[in-house]
Amino acid sequence: MSEVNEILKKVTASIEEATDKFNARAEDALKEAKKSGKLSEETKAAVDKMASEFNALREAEKTLKAAIGELEQHVAQMPLANAKHIVETVGQQVISAEALKTFSASVEGGKRVSIPVNAALISSGVAEGVVEPQRLPGIDTTPKQRLFIRDLIAPGRTSSPAIFWVQQTGFTNKAAVVAENTTKPYSDIAFATKITPVTTIAHMFKASKQILDDFAQLQSTVDAEMRYGLKYVEEQEILFGDGTGVHLHGIVPQASAFSAEFRVEQQNGIDDLRLAMLQAQLARFPASGHVLHFIDWAKIELT
Repeated sequence: MSEVNEILKKVTASIEEATDKFNARAEDALKEAKKSGKLSEETKAAVDKMASEFNALREAEKTLKAAIGELEQHVAQMPLANAKHIVETVGQQVISAEALKTFSASVEGGKRVSIPVNAALISSGVAEGVVEPQRLPGIDTTPKQRLFIRDLIAPGRTSSPAIFWVQQTGFTNKAAVVAENTTKPYSDIAFATKITPVTTIAHMFKASKQILDDFAQLQSTVDAEMRYGLKYVEEQEILFGDGTGVHLHGIVPQASAFSAEFRVEQQNGIDDLRLAMLQAQLARFPASGHVLHFIDWAKIELT
């Protein structure tokens, strides 16, 4: 506390000195204005600089006075027997200890000195609830994978437990150039009826109404986790579902194996993507996007 008082004295002295200089400079500026009718740019700059420094010193003085006031109030609220020792730092108590003075007068090798520390506050001497743990806002949730496959597919709605649809299974194209008055050829189209059951993806958490009412953020976190869990399983089913039981029939199990039409010299990952696009194009299913594992994409970027 004495150190803060010393700083305050220095700041106060600086303010008094700055006040005298500022007043003197202001008088010179007034004389200059009366004499020439206006102030020079140099005088304006000097006055502005002194005013800024003066204001900064005033703010520093206010801050120090407020800090000293808070410290004095804190010490005043302590028991009188402990107040004197609390304001002393540990270093001050060590320096003023009689044992240290005796030790410094006759230094002996291997000797140990014990310095009593007054008014020490330890956890065993504090009643329960006096020192409360700091509580940080929010919930530190687990990391989550980015999910975007669902966004690449056009959504639809249904109120039925199953969807019936028709799939074209074949087309024999007999179109040809024919002469006049001759029989036109017939083409064939084959269809098949398909049925796809609606699959339910669900899960639940157990939570009492009281905890959800008392902790609103917990409710929003549970909602977010439940939605993420559904989207994660949905993405796995869209990509890798084997179609058995209630599982979806995913994209990967239905896809044809990669078969490049030709080889490229020093072929790399980006070449594989382009050849896969060619394979899809030749099958009349032009690819509109690629789905890659993060490791595969990193290999392409670093190649």
